Amino acid sequence: MNYLAHIYLSGNNDLIAIGNFIADGIKGKQYKTYPIDIQKGILLHREIDSFTDTHPTVRKSTKRLHENYSHYSGVIVDIFYDHFLAKNWKQYSDEPLDAFTNRFYNSLEENYDLLPLRIQKMMPFMISENWLLSYASIEGIAKVLEGMNRRTKNKSGMHKAVNELQKFYSDFETEFIQFFKELRDFSNKKLNVLEQAFTP
Repeated sequence: MNYLAHIYLSGNNDLIAIGNFIADGIKGKQYKTYPIDIQKGILLHREIDSFTDTHPTVRKSTKRLHENYSHYSGVIVDIFYDHFLAKNWKQYSDEPLDAFTNRFYNSLEENYDLLPLRIQKMMPFMISENWLLSYASIEGIAKVLEGMNRRTKNKSGMHKAVNELQKFYSDFETEFIQFFKELRDFSNKKLNVLEQAFTP
């Protein structure tokens, strides 16, 4: 899953959400250097990724893209799924998406010193361009894909994937809805396990 889903699946704890958000850059046992709640978020992120990568519904989505985007298909589907989460946000949260995203941005700024350098450098662009809210529109997703393509030095062709999003829109949305219900249940259970594991 991409940024918005990871943050959303962290519950109401800001530090768990930050851990979940920064986790891709934290390798091995480096997570143990962070405060306890951030550790929980990093471990939850790893559990979410494992569940997602092996799920048959997600594989169905990625297979649709594999011919054109090869191993980048999983990254693209993560971004597509964030779009459907943002688009259908009212089904998943009583808090408006703009309020949710602003609250998270404020949390990043308040905990700036805890963030890895890569995230510190990225954060101003993320906030000024309001990445999380932009996922709700196809135009926003197109911009994200263009940025991802640039990061691969234009080798991935990911910027073209917005065409598949539009062509197979209902298929991807149906798959997201099916999958995300299971992922929410899974994440809630894992979060409870982590809470218990870190309780003295």
